[in-house]
Amino acid sequence: MFSSFWRSIDRFSVQHFKCVISELQKVKVVNEHNREYVVDLLQSIVEIVTYGDRQDPLIFECFMEHQVLADFVRILKTNENSKIDAPLLQYLSIMIQNMDSEQAIYYCFSNGYINNIISHPYKFDGGDLASYYVSFLRAISGKINGDTLCLLVKVHGDAVVSFPLYTEALRFAYHEEKMIQTAIRSLVLNIYNVSDDMVYQFILTPPVSEYFSDLVHRLRDLCFCLDTILYDKGEIEIQKRKNGLILQSDKIVDELYYFKDILSVGKPRLTKLVTENLLNGLVFPALFSLLVSKDNDESGLSAVTSLYIVSRLLQIVGGRSIVNNVACVILYHFLNLNATVRSEGNAIDDHDDVKPFAKCLSEIERIICYAPELNGAESITGNYLGAHWEDFMSGFRTDEICSKRRGILEFVFSEDCRLWLASIFLLLILAESKDLDCSLCPIIGLYGTGDVMMQTNSSSTSKPADGSIFTRFMPEIVNALLKVLGFQQSLSSMMLWHVGWCLLRLLSLNREGLNSDNLLLFTTLYDQSRAHFLKELDGIWFDHIPDALKIEWESCIRALEQSSHYKNPLFILELSLHQQSINGETSSYFAWQRMDDAMKAFILHFQLSTFIFKSVLAEKPLLNTIVTSTNDSGEIQTSDVSSTSFGSNVSLESGIPCQIAFSNSEIRDVYVIPVAYGMVGKLLLAEKHPFRSRHGVVIAIAPLAGLCPKIDEDHPSWLLLRIRNFDPQFYTIKVREDNLSMADHLADGRWTLGFPNEKACKEAQFAILNEVTKQRSAVEYMLAPLLQNDLGLAVDKGS
Repeated sequence: MFSSFWRSIDRFSVQHFKCVISELQKVKVVNEHNREYVVDLLQSIVEIVTYGDRQDPLIFECFMEHQVLADFVRILKTNENSKIDAPLLQYLSIMIQNMDSEQAIYYCFSNGYINNIISHPYKFDGGDLASYYVSFLRAISGKINGDTLCLLVKVHGDAVVSFPLYTEALRFAYHEEKMIQTAIRSLVLNIYNVSDDMVYQFILTPPVSEYFSDLVHRLRDLCFCLDTILYDKGEIEIQKRKNGLILQSDKIVDELYYFKDILSVGKPRLTKLVTENLLNGLVFPALFSLLVSKDNDESGLSAVTSLYIVSRLLQIVGGRSIVNNVACVILYHFLNLNATVRSEGNAIDDHDDVKPFAKCLSEIERIICYAPELNGAESITGNYLGAHWEDFMSGFRTDEICSKRRGILEFVFSEDCRLWLASIFLLLILAESKDLDCSLCPIIGLYGTGDVMMQTNSSSTSKPADGSIFTRFMPEIVNALLKVLGFQQSLSSMMLWHVGWCLLRLLSLNREGLNSDNLLLFTTLYDQSRAHFLKELDGIWFDHIPDALKIEWESCIRALEQSSHYKNPLFILELSLHQQSINGETSSYFAWQRMDDAMKAFILHFQLSTFIFKSVLAEKPLLNTIVTSTNDSGEIQTSDVSSTSFGSNVSLESGIPCQIAFSNSEIRDVYVIPVAYGMVGKLLLAEKHPFRSRHGVVIAIAPLAGLCPKIDEDHPSWLLLRIRNFDPQFYTIKVREDNLSMADHLADGRWTLGFPNEKACKEAQFAILNEVTKQRSAVEYMLAPLLQNDLGLAVDKGS
């Protein structure tokens, strides 16, 4: 314990500080008996130094004079398994984090004390010491700059030979705790942002530079895990597999963003090395196995996963080097095919922009090595592609090219819709990339640069070649997409939206629109979609259609207008999952799913038709307006069904007397009142008011739609009603939280109403059906302009 003498002194005075230092220096060894005492001393020193750094320069002068950091190092070395390491590192972290003066930081980093503490042989035995140690390292990295970084490295001649802060931090680069991984990456980026040429020479030289190849190997491992989940042959539930894909893809995305952060530092030598590792360790192996030979599957990844990974890489990391290397490899086969076809006697217009094949080859090689963002650094040559160039070239025997669609075209025209969706998506990303070399844009079929949805007004002089992919093969590609849109019954509505998005982007690239065959096919698909949607007006959820339509209309527009660089290509992988059929299911949950899917499919087809015929998207659906009114009096009338709630007073003039037995309750005499006003419809059960004979009190409410009133065959005076228990709003929330259990929504409620005789029962059934018809008519009236037969006419562009 501290002596009573210096406890009575001002705890932030220099005199008190000297006393604390003296006590610490008296400690010769730290063990279980004096551990708490030493911890108190360390805490006091840190508190006083932090105070002095801002308030009293004399305190820090005392700190330097007595070389207190040397005592911290000594305490570590004399530690006898007392677990003093963690609190010492914690207090040092606090002290460094709170230092403001450059003098204080400069001193702390001098004399090798910090490096000695960093390099101390700690025993990381699975406790929390690793967290304290990494926090200490991160605190140091937060204070380094161009002037102080040199104090943490050891130099021999003109070269850095030791950098403990960096090398020790990398030991925790793949720690199992996510927070430690994140802290290390933050530390590493801090170092990259302030490093000079000498430090970069150390960082980018083996074995230290192996960190970057290890990062790529880690990314590849995650890709293999994703591929395993995608093709898992075990009996795993669809939702669990989908969740697995999402979780694993999120891990891959995190890694890609880290690569992006590293490249964003903007150091040419760092950019070159990281880009080379990405290309040689991930991109080229995947593309090589895809585009050269099916049998030479060197990457080990499936084609779908490879296309997904490359697309994600272009979206997140990007950069001219990566974009153009990917584009050149992907377009190489097509360049050769294009050159071969033209050499066979096709007429070449004087104004044709297509270059001879030999010139295309030299231009491809130039672009592959082109990396203007390196600002004078050596060009990226792609070691992997260079080593496999002869094999790559051997795939271009001209006698095969004319008989087969090779390279990316092999996937564009694959019978596997996942493959051609993935390949088209990849081409769209390249087409919309601002980093794509201008000589490659016409090969894809790009009219300008930037978002294709904005290209109709582009003044760019870049003209797509007549033999470009999206010009030459557009009718076939569009036809394939249209056929997938015809799988409305087997694909989810969101999957159809993804396919529609691809189609819309292609139509934006192709100003000529659909040819006659594709236009006829689309018209047929539109009519089918409209017919499926119309059936839902006879379904049990027709009353929810108007509100749901307005919400999903806006959602569809957002989905269709999304840039390719922000659209998650995960839908390509999810397409591999088995789609559960809901045909024949009768519960309100599955009925809602059918209605929702049919509605979304119709909205998509309607938007596509508007774009095809008017080159715009419909901002709002044109709907008829239904005017409703409410009664301001205290009593609820039958016309005020929207405001009716439990306990409301209602007139019994239109009520039909009957009996009902709720669960765990005796039989009760009630009045059933079916009421429809506009698009609102409810079935009210009311008991007589105790004081007003012609009025009742509402004791139960059910939606009018979905009741499906049916007279019991064995008891003709009983009326059976189905009550929708499924809540669409709750379902939407649970879907967002990934907490949805389909089994929670399978059971509907049941009411059985008993009437005096068969005639009264039939009258009640007729009254309910009559009100349902009135409600449905109101919904049909509202939707009438949207559901007319003329394509693309029911459009309200809004203000």
